[in-house]
Amino acid sequence: MSDYNNISSTQAGVDQHIDQGLRSYMLGVYNYMALGVALTGLVAYVISSNMQLMAAIWGTPLKWVAIFAPLAFSLLFGFGVNSMKAATAKIVFFAYATAMGISLSMLLMVYTGESIAKTFFITSAAFGALSLYGYTTKKDLSGMGSFLMMGMFGLLIAGVVNIFLQSSMMQFVISAAGVLIFAGLTAYDTQSIKEMYYENDSSEVASKKSILGAYKLYTDFIALFVHLLQLIGDRK
Repeated sequence: MSDYNNISSTQAGVDQHIDQGLRSYMLGVYNYMALGVALTGLVAYVISSNMQLMAAIWGTPLKWVAIFAPLAFSLLFGFGVNSMKAATAKIVFFAYATAMGISLSMLLMVYTGESIAKTFFITSAAFGALSLYGYTTKKDLSGMGSFLMMGMFGLLIAGVVNIFLQSSMMQFVISAAGVLIFAGLTAYDTQSIKEMYYENDSSEVASKKSILGAYKLYTDFIALFVHLLQLIGDRK
C-alpha cells in the first residue's frame, strides 16, 4: 500500500510539473501573439494618421508591395522556421506583424473607428472562446485540420483574384467563409500548439515553438478580424 501511495505521489508531482511547464509555454505563445497584434495595430494607426505616408504607399506602385509583403513573410516563416534559430524566427515574426500593419493601414481609412473598435472586441471575445475550447477539449480536432487548410488556401486564391475583379458579392462570400474557416483554425491550432509542448525541450527549441505557435494564432486572429470587419464594419 505504501508503495502504491509513493507511486501515486510521484506521478502527481510529475503531472503537476508538466502542467506548470505547459502553462508557462502557452503563456509565452499568447504573449508573443499579443505583441504581434499590438505592433500591427500601432503600425497601421501611425501610417493611416500620416497622409503623406498613405499617399506614398497607396498612391504609388508600392501598394502592391504593401499588399503582398505579409504573404511573402508568412511563406518565409511557414517554410523556413525549421531551419531558423529562435532569435531569427522572432525577427521574421515581428517583421511579418509590421508588414501586416502596413497592409491593414488602408482599413483604418475605409472603416469608421467605432466599427473597427467594435469588430476588434468581437474578434477578441470570439478568439478567446475558440482558443479556450481548443485548449480544453478532449476531442481530437486533427481531422478537420487538412480541410481547414485547404479552405484557407482557397480563400487566399479567391482573394487575390478579387483584387482584380472587385466583385462585392465575391467579397461577401470570401468574408463569410473566412470567418468560419479561421474560427475553426483558431481551435485547431490551439490544440496542435498545446500538443507541440515537450517538457524536455531545450530553451532554444521551446522558444522557437512559442514563436511558431504565436505566428499561427496571430494569423488566425488577424484573418478573423479582417473578415468580420468586411462583413459587419461600417464604411466612412
